[in-house]
Amino acid sequence: MKSLVSLLVATAFAAGLAGCAGIATQAPPALQPTPPGAIAKGKAEVLWLGQSAMRITTPGGKVIVIDPWLITNPKTPAGFKQLNALGKVDRILVTHAHSDHFADAPALAKMHNAPIYSAGGLGQSIVTLGIVPAALSQRFGKGGTVAPFGPTGPKITAVHAEHASELVWKNPANDKDETHYGGEPVGYIIELENGFKIWHMGDTALFGDMRLIGETYKPDLVLIPIGGHFTMGPQDAATAVRDMIKPKYAIPMHYGTFPLLRGTPTEFASALGTASATRVVVPEPGQKVDF
Repeated sequence: MKSLVSLLVATAFAAGLAGCAGIATQAPPALQPTPPGAIAKGKAEVLWLGQSAMRITTPGGKVIVIDPWLITNPKTPAGFKQLNALGKVDRILVTHAHSDHFADAPALAKMHNAPIYSAGGLGQSIVTLGIVPAALSQRFGKGGTVAPFGPTGPKITAVHAEHASELVWKNPANDKDETHYGGEPVGYIIELENGFKIWHMGDTALFGDMRLIGETYKPDLVLIPIGGHFTMGPQDAATAVRDMIKPKYAIPMHYGTFPLLRGTPTEFASALGTASATRVVVPEPGQKVDF
């Protein structure tokens, strides 16, 4: 596995977070605003775009976008609110049907002819409702592993998440919102070509089998919600990381987008404490971290 190139916190965070154990506070040249369309080659790159939206570029140059909510996301940088600013997109993962995770997935899928991978119920609903054609909806379930780029490419496993998943769809026949089955919420373990493993946890509460998932898949990096109210807050997220999963790195997400999402990276790192060996990395939306 390549060494981590940038484990740095944006300058705006550095002063406030410097006293919290486990947070990277050195100023990295590599953790900079990412120009729209710019994609790394030969390394693992994680680009955070606000809320739970992530663009992962694998060491082999494959681009996987997770939970794309960009156009109306108040935390997405202006340069990325145009969907074509992402550059190429090979595959899309959606953890559940809520609009702050799913909203821009259909448009991105059609723009790039990039299939949306999701839990079975959501995948079936978006085809039945005509949101995307069948060829752009790939379904699999918890515990299932897919290799969308062939046997030597990244592998993706769906794992449990403790949340809800309603799909709200505006019926074009009457211009009214309807609520449909959105399948089971999931997280994804993404094993890259070099063996580096990323767990995008989606929206989830704390649950006991996080320990089992951690022991089974041994993720190097977790992308973990900390905002509270709808997901884990900082205390529960710290319990998951410190006592159950024990990854090398953690990037907090799903915080600060709305007033209800009150958890902060400072609270998360403070709750994590000095006993944890996990390194907390806090990019700003629009910044990338290279592994």
